Amino acid sequence: MEIIKTTKLTKYYGKARGIIDLDLTVRQGEFFGFIGPNGTGKSTTIRTLLGLIAPSSGSAMIFGKEVTKERETILQDVGYLPSEALFYQGMKVKDVLKLSTDLRKADCAAEAKSLCERLQLDESRRIDELSFGNRKKVAIVCALQHRPKLLVLDEPTGGLDPLMQKEFFDILRERNKDGAAILLSSHVLSEIQRNCTRAAIIRDGRIIACNSVDELSKTSAKRITVHGTVNLERLNGVRDRKDSENSHSFLYSGDMNSLLRVLSAGQVDDLTVTEPDLEEIFLHYYEKEG
Repeated sequence: MEIIKTTKLTKYYGKARGIIDLDLTVRQGEFFGFIGPNGTGKSTTIRTLLGLIAPSSGSAMIFGKEVTKERETILQDVGYLPSEALFYQGMKVKDVLKLSTDLRKADCAAEAKSLCERLQLDESRRIDELSFGNRKKVAIVCALQHRPKLLVLDEPTGGLDPLMQKEFFDILRERNKDGAAILLSSHVLSEIQRNCTRAAIIRDGRIIACNSVDELSKTSAKRITVHGTVNLERLNGVRDRKDSENSHSFLYSGDMNSLLRVLSAGQVDDLTVTEPDLEEIFLHYYEKEG
């Protein structure tokens, strides 16, 4: 079943580009990654999906329902975590969490208590006393406490320390295992690589690649690290080259026999050939589409 489906979804802010002709599908029970640097259209996509802003053209469906027509019904089963969370000042954490559940006409007290314990969030503190990281924890509990069928997370880990990030993703994997679909928007590629099964890469408001994370990570390029004295100037297929004294590291997508001939003409003390990581793959897609 398709939990999210967009068709030619487009949003312009006057003449400024938001997103253009986005075709995106997230299936039931999927942990889906949405990758791109800041300013490429990730947040615009999410806000349009949730009906927070109106599309210029195209359509967006969640749970098989048209977002612009059935927004309130859809949002009952959606948990949304914005990149920056703002709350009423002067309220205590417990009051914010109760307000969130009251708006949904639900009793989430037990789930909220469990999440606060796991995230080490003090419910008795006032919002204006909290650090950015603790305010992010409040937003996480608000998004998760009603156990939604779909979680939409926009740059969710900003402000969380490494231990809290680990606990947060442990919770997400548990929810996903229980059947919740997750759309994770991030520019932190390691988060996508560790947690998502499928992902889309967005550039300048358009999706330039969408596939399983394993398939996206496949490329003919290898990361070559050479220690020694070699002349790489005439070797084709070299990019992202980093040189230091008697050491060269680069991505190589050329002919391996040519590489071996160049290396054998020099003095090689050590040689390492590895698969590039997702960050390098991501840059490869951006360079290829540029």
